[in-house]
Amino acid sequence: MKLIASDLDGTLLLNRCMQVSDKMFQLIEAFRKQGVLFCAASGRQYNSLRGLFAPVADDLLYVCENGAIVFYKGQVLGKTSIPHENALAICRSILAQPNCEVLISGERTSYLLPKHEDYVDHIRYFVGNHVTIVPSLEAIPEEILKVSAFCRDGAVNYEECLGQAWKKHMNVAVSGRRWLDFTVAGKEDALEVIHKTLSIAPEEMISFGDNFNDVGMLRYTGRSYAMQSAPDAVKHAASGVCQTVEQTLEHIYGELF
Repeated sequence: MKLIASDLDGTLLLNRCMQVSDKMFQLIEAFRKQGVLFCAASGRQYNSLRGLFAPVADDLLYVCENGAIVFYKGQVLGKTSIPHENALAICRSILAQPNCEVLISGERTSYLLPKHEDYVDHIRYFVGNHVTIVPSLEAIPEEILKVSAFCRDGAVNYEECLGQAWKKHMNVAVSGRRWLDFTVAGKEDALEVIHKTLSIAPEEMISFGDNFNDVGMLRYTGRSYAMQSAPDAVKHAASGVCQTVEQTLEHIYGELF
């Protein structure tokens, strides 16, 4: 094993926890000393992930925005953007829903056109993203890596009306109770970038996830675990099921080293 890839919300961070445990930091360091890299694989932004892993931030790989961009040692290993007109069309359909807000992911910032101020506070302070408020979609100055719908009354209520038209063209996945994500790349595509750039084969990787945006990653890696709380379809994509990432990694460390 050379790489551990783990989702964050609902996987490493359980029960709406906002901090990575001290035990996890100890495990990351222990595996690093044995030549095993840790990869935070999330729908979150790079800035948010670095903040969560501050004590070990410089030693990690980051699969951000559900696989749309990969960082290592501060450098971009690869990124995949959404065709611009498609991205803007998705944004408009989200904004047309009264109970939905849009989050538009650039390389290092989240662009918002907020309907309510509490949404800005949620993204800036709870999620931990760097935020840029723009007056219009046309004011976004860079490639769009991911578009997300923040659905106040539940993402599953919008998966069909917002996502059905795009499922033939890109990945549309519920990534949390209130989040519906649109990307061209998936987490498995980001792991393929890591495979090609760092020469780590899929069978040398292990992954952890809990939701539909993790399915491709769970299938890609040689060994994978879905959380006990995951939907059955996600569990079926994994080679095993676990209660916590920390307990499972402690067991694996004992097996290997």
